[in-house]
Amino acid sequence: MEDIRLLGRILGEVIREQEGREAYELVERIRKLSVAFRLKRDAQAGKTFDKLLKSLSGEQTVSVIRAFSYFSHLANIAEDRHHVRRREIHERAGSLAEGSLAFALERLHEAGVRPAEIARSLQHGFISPVLTAHPTEVQRKSILDAERAIAGLVERRDGLHTERELRDNEALLRARVTQLWQTRMLRYSKLTVADEIENALSYYHATFLREIPKLYAELEEALPGHELNSFLRMGHWIGGDRDGNPNVTAATLNHALRRQGEVALRHYLTELHELGAELSISYRLARITPEMQTLAERSPDRNEHRMDEPYRRALTGMYARLAATLTELTGTEALRHAVAPQDPYRSPEELLADLRVIEASLRSHHADALIAPRLKPLMRAIQVFGFHLATLDLRQSSDQHELVITELLATARIAPDYAALDEAARRELLLKLLSDARPLRVVGHAYGEKTQGELAIFEAAREALARFGREALRHYIISHTETVSDLLEVLLLLKEVGLLRGTLDSSDAISDLIVVPLFETIGDLREAPTIMAEFYALPGIAALIKRGGAEQDVMLGYSDSNKDGGMFTSSWELYRAEIALVEMFARLRVAHGITLRLFHGRGGTVGRGGGPSYQAILAQPPGTVNGQIRLTEQGEVINSKYANPEIGRRNLETLVAATLEATLLHPTKSAPKSFLDAAQALSDASFKAYRGLVYDTPGFADYFFAATPIREIAELNIGSRPASRKATRAIEDLRAIPWGFSWGQSRIALPGWCGFGSAVAAFLGAEGSEQHQQGLALLKRMHRQWPFFRTLLSNLDMVLAKTDLGIAERYVDLVEDRRLGKKIFTAVRAEFERTQAALSLITGEKDRLAANPALARSIEHRFPYIDPLNHLQVELMRRYRAIAPEKRADDPTLERVQRGIHLSINGIAAGLRNTG
Repeated sequence: MEDIRLLGRILGEVIREQEGREAYELVERIRKLSVAFRLKRDAQAGKTFDKLLKSLSGEQTVSVIRAFSYFSHLANIAEDRHHVRRREIHERAGSLAEGSLAFALERLHEAGVRPAEIARSLQHGFISPVLTAHPTEVQRKSILDAERAIAGLVERRDGLHTERELRDNEALLRARVTQLWQTRMLRYSKLTVADEIENALSYYHATFLREIPKLYAELEEALPGHELNSFLRMGHWIGGDRDGNPNVTAATLNHALRRQGEVALRHYLTELHELGAELSISYRLARITPEMQTLAERSPDRNEHRMDEPYRRALTGMYARLAATLTELTGTEALRHAVAPQDPYRSPEELLADLRVIEASLRSHHADALIAPRLKPLMRAIQVFGFHLATLDLRQSSDQHELVITELLATARIAPDYAALDEAARRELLLKLLSDARPLRVVGHAYGEKTQGELAIFEAAREALARFGREALRHYIISHTETVSDLLEVLLLLKEVGLLRGTLDSSDAISDLIVVPLFETIGDLREAPTIMAEFYALPGIAALIKRGGAEQDVMLGYSDSNKDGGMFTSSWELYRAEIALVEMFARLRVAHGITLRLFHGRGGTVGRGGGPSYQAILAQPPGTVNGQIRLTEQGEVINSKYANPEIGRRNLETLVAATLEATLLHPTKSAPKSFLDAAQALSDASFKAYRGLVYDTPGFADYFFAATPIREIAELNIGSRPASRKATRAIEDLRAIPWGFSWGQSRIALPGWCGFGSAVAAFLGAEGSEQHQQGLALLKRMHRQWPFFRTLLSNLDMVLAKTDLGIAERYVDLVEDRRLGKKIFTAVRAEFERTQAALSLITGEKDRLAANPALARSIEHRFPYIDPLNHLQVELMRRYRAIAPEKRADDPTLERVQRGIHLSINGIAAGLRNTG
């Protein structure tokens, strides 16, 4: 609270200085009224508050929105620092936090799991958070950078003691808050893919490049004597994900890989330079190894001042080699040169080998103390990040592959209309072509723009693998996988450009990329095990996958399945699909040694699979983790988790800790049949209720487009991807991200809870009946004993706590058809109240977040600062929509109104922290 008060005071002083006393006093008055209304339930304050907000001029509205938005941003910084500080205090007191590595290792020790078994699990493990550019991060990079600077200053205050030090620190904080206030919060032009790439890369500078090696060091210290593979690696979609994004091309793929490589290599260059400054050891005072002597003599450094300093000479030569590598791989140059760049490294392993020579030599003359501070973290960074930084996934929709295959086969006169073939005929033809060594393309033919563009991506991928190594690109993800032929089509396209070599009927066929199906809708999830079983039953497929590394990723989509069937049904169908896939791959593992790795396409909101990662991983069905997991990190959640280095390391630590616990401590038995049957019954009822409201209620789409800021979100320059797949207002065509984001903004969060209340009511039957008593006892037992159900209810608890129907009702006034608005909101309110009652009945907790008082306090203190943003957002949306589209170009107030709406979206997203 002290940090929040400090930052709030500084913000107030900056507003008074920049905008004048009148503006400051207006903000203060609104703040006090909001606090009185929200926390003290002062009805008169609420009326005054509402009247005051409606009376504001356009200029005043924008100023107030900026003030409360920035307060939310600063409160996030203070809250993050508080979490770190509190954890440090607990650790010093010997109390281990759930989700920490130390806690996980202690649990494993108590369970009798030996260090060797833990190390063995990690040796075969693969844990990868994957950063995506899904558009719910509404902040500009300039704002994020300024906030990082503020976070660093707040952290430094803990180590300051004198009045002067604190005063100087506060002056710097004021400078940075002033910078924030005078920095444009919104983008005036649409975000490009290149912008999204730079935004993602900023987290490597801030967190990943330094914090991931620290995490490995902590594990090595806990598991002495055990060599650890680099099981934790970063993944990216940005620059390779072209599903619905026409702006991603072969050129952006190349740009993404070059920029990733540049970030990694420049980090290594900086560390080599600093290492050279530290290793000033003279051979006159320490006897080095012969290998070290050779490394020093191989260096082109002939500076006489360093002739007795073998480490510095060697590192100067290594710097020159790495600088040449930078130029060769990325086309850029190093910032400093002691000697000219020359003789580039051909692989990260070559660079690592030189560093190992240095390490061994330091150990030989008792200089081990010089290894840990910089050399060891650098070596681990090279092992993890290579010359590629992160594995970049390629993704495209299955219907786009079909278009390309159709044109290729028609031009080659193999099939006049491939798209018209049924599934059996497609499989037969594709298998035949995969067993034919000849390419499909006709030399000299002018293929369509779509076919040329798609094949160019595959060509660029082949070249990138040759340039940056196998880890640069590993996965090709197929959105909307609905049939086995969707997988075979991609294998054929890989073969066409040389990414799949040999023929399927031979014993030497090998694919450079893992073809990854993405099952998204409820129907797709139900078919997933059947599709994968039929795929592997095809001749030559299992052998092909085995030769390529014996790994099979399967991606599961949380967002679209939720939009399709509601929160509970989505969660349950994901659970069922995972169990069935694990059972199927258990047989493949025995027969072919093929490992299944599930890739969880989670979003920020609970409605898109969000919620705490630790509980989510532990709630996975038995046998589904097995040391292997990938999961997406999206939108504003990336900033929330990884902008602060310490918070970032804690979040990465949580992924490792949860994976270890889920792998080594997770029960191997399935949940009892009574639990599974109950979940199925709840899912059926939830699906019916959700679909009945969202898809079967006449006018619901019109209500959604009017009572949420979906139209305004679509106009925000927060992503390079369109908000809808087609130019319609159908919910089926709307992307799941703006769907969830819009409901979060209007404080109703419908995708996170809708359907559950009706499901429980149907399951329990009439109150007082025997069915009700037995059913409730069963649900309470499921909550106590079943991690899947407990985590689902915990996430439900959080989303209900963040929902505010009083605020949401204000958005209903934006629906032109008053009768429709009232009718649908009444139905929504009834379902919300049923869900509240059902949750309290099962958990026994009347108040939300009773089991998480820290989050409850955080939400309670945040709401008074978010409420004005919602009220003003509604008012500005009313003004904006009142201007006829044909008159907007001539309206001088439009730009200010639109800016106010977009600023409010920014502030609400920051205040709620997981609206996307």
